[in-house]
Amino acid sequence: MNNKYENEARERWGNTAAYHEHNEKTKNYTKEKWAEATEGLMEIFAEFADCKANGADATSSKAQALVAKLQTHITANYYTCTNDILEGLGAMYVSDERFKKNIDKYGEGTAEFAAKAIEVFLS
Repeated sequence: MNNKYENEARERWGNTAAYHEHNEKTKNYTKEKWAEATEGLMEIFAEFADCKANGADATSSKAQALVAKLQTHITANYYTCTNDILEGLGAMYVSDERFKKNIDKYGEGTAEFAAKAIEVFLS
């Protein structure tokens, strides 16, 4: 994890299995692999924005497929994204202004749309 949020992540989740899995999985990532993983993640949020912009509801099959894609991407690239972790991420996407701003750069309300889609996915 080579970014400005490393210390915060360690403080918040350093004692979790997911944090340790993340460190193990990513310890040999090259700059290119980090970029690929990050770009893939952000592409999914861009797809959420498109879905919302095209009038889909968070309950739509497209939005629900994007939640599954998001969970799969996180698991493949960072750590096992359990349903509990996914739920926490969805909440963080709207409660942490840094996440919300980053996700909403694809369209105002994208973070809330993704969070709602995650909520529906898990219900």
